[in-house]
Amino acid sequence: MKNNRKVITNAVIFFGVFALTLWSVFHGEDLGEISEALLDCDVRWLIPAIFCVFLFIFGESIIIWYLLRSCGIYVKEGICFLFSSVGFFFSCVTPSASGGQPMQVYFMKKEKIPIPISTVILLVVTITYKLVLVVTGLGLAFFDAPFMDRYLGDIIPVFYFGIFLNAVTVTGMIVLVFHPSLATRFLYLCVQLLEKLHILKHKENRFQKLESSMSSYHDTASYMKSHIGLILQVFVITFLQRLALFSVPCFVYKAFHLSGVSWPVILCLQACIAVAVDMLPLPGGMGISETLFEIIFTPIFGELILPGMVLSRGLGYYSELLISAIFTLFAMFFFSYRKKKEQAQN
Repeated sequence: MKNNRKVITNAVIFFGVFALTLWSVFHGEDLGEISEALLDCDVRWLIPAIFCVFLFIFGESIIIWYLLRSCGIYVKEGICFLFSSVGFFFSCVTPSASGGQPMQVYFMKKEKIPIPISTVILLVVTITYKLVLVVTGLGLAFFDAPFMDRYLGDIIPVFYFGIFLNAVTVTGMIVLVFHPSLATRFLYLCVQLLEKLHILKHKENRFQKLESSMSSYHDTASYMKSHIGLILQVFVITFLQRLALFSVPCFVYKAFHLSGVSWPVILCLQACIAVAVDMLPLPGGMGISETLFEIIFTPIFGELILPGMVLSRGLGYYSELLISAIFTLFAMFFFSYRKKKEQAQN
């Protein structure tokens, strides 16, 4: 019953934010002009953009496959791609991407992967995923301030706030991983405070559950300490994975026969948007991503800013949602069919 309520709540939030995003983007705009501009673009440039989205999803499947092998678990690459698709789909449709990893653990369990191992692997994936954004954001902030002032202007505080949120998240996760006793004490104090404020009801077994959940962070610490070289390789793959998705507006720019702005500039601007919206409690950063794109990329796309935003977000987010949804459905049918087949054989 609780799961059904959660699904309904997430669906209402997703479609509500989606409807508001459509209204805010297209309200008062000439839809005929937008459609005409979209029809005039060179579709050949959009094909590699879709391929980049596919590479983005595929990149995480390679990381999962790679980390599983390091734990002595050998799973086919195609199955890992299904795990990756499931994660991205539920991350796209839930606030703050909160539903992705729990569903990945659920599907990995169907492949008989122990929950402690899948939890450790997905924690490593999350830490490196966030760390790439933090390193990218700090690199732009410290080494190319004129670039930031020229293109971000008044929204620089939003960008810095995004760096701050990601940095706090990464730091918190690293503390949880490498200082589990300190993290446990901190969580105990937080729970006790919330109980005293009557925000949480007192439960006798709550602290036992906290201790059992913290064991996964301790396992992650042991894993990361013994696989430093592997973690660095995962960081590089994650960086390339993010780079593939950041490339989508570059292909859209070329599709509209535009020129004069270099590829690295567009990549960096898209990275700024990703840093700014990644930690916001909105499914896929809907609404804020479109707004920031219009503000930041107006000097780049000029009069074609709305068609450019529609294609960039359509390919960079909604095609990711569609591709991952298709393979998530396939994963559901595949594991269900295999389970029935095994039951029939037994």
